[in-house]
Amino acid sequence: MGIAVDGSRLALGTRKEVWTFHDAPDIAPRIEPAGQHDACYLPRSSHVTGDIGVHEIAYAGDELWLVSTRFSCLATLDPHYSFVPRWRPPFISALAAEDRCHLNGLAMVESQPRYVTALGTTDVRDGWRADKSQGGCIVDVPSSEFVTRGLSMPHSPRWHNGQLWVLESGTGSFALVDRATGNRQTVARLPGFTRGMAMLSHYACVGLSKIRASSAMDGVPLAERRSELKCGVAVVDLRTGAIVGLLEFQTAVEEIFDVQLLPGVRFPEIVGFQQATIEHTFVVPGKAREKSLVMKPYALSG
Repeated sequence: MGIAVDGSRLALGTRKEVWTFHDAPDIAPRIEPAGQHDACYLPRSSHVTGDIGVHEIAYAGDELWLVSTRFSCLATLDPHYSFVPRWRPPFISALAAEDRCHLNGLAMVESQPRYVTALGTTDVRDGWRADKSQGGCIVDVPSSEFVTRGLSMPHSPRWHNGQLWVLESGTGSFALVDRATGNRQTVARLPGFTRGMAMLSHYACVGLSKIRASSAMDGVPLAERRSELKCGVAVVDLRTGAIVGLLEFQTAVEEIFDVQLLPGVRFPEIVGFQQATIEHTFVVPGKAREKSLVMKPYALSG
């Protein structure tokens, strides 16, 4: 589900764990095709959360914040606990594994949680499903006040260039939000269920998904375009709303949850557990340089 990137660190939220990876640049050139990879992310730890419905995640310094959709709260991790609840929307009365509002998106401002999206404002189990076509909202975390309401399945709020942006997935659109009035200006309408967004300069990389055959999307505007939807990543020019690039998955992959950028990296690799590679890949500290406490890592593979 959610992906967080911070320098050489990468975190990944899954069904029952949150994985952390670190880049091992000395190993990257050895991966086939040799000499072409410029980053290699190796798994370094796993925190078992149980199935708490991890959605978007983000680093705030050394602390990793995550959205627990099942428990309708923002949380952090502690080695003694599955998760530590830190904040919940004002309309959620108790911590319960009931997915009451489908809290899903998280925007950071100055390395602190600032805005969240939810598909509803209900306080009962799965209550958001009844009005998913227009029951969504954005909430300001510090004040617990609504920024805007009446959204169609909002996801991925982002703070960029001093402005608040959001994906309105139920209409397949991308919007700019006026924080003072709550008014929304549609920037672009895209050929997919919009979810997952990374922004750089004048561009937004937006994840696109098809709608599952099993999804109940009654009343959701995007369902009328079900046969036209694509899965991939669209690049949108924030100044004009034009789609200036599109990566489309034509087979196998049908849904994208999150999109992140790795600045300066062109050909990364992630080493997982499907092959035996991880069993024979080691990164250990080398000798410290004179008058330096910084250890220069070196890699052994074989």
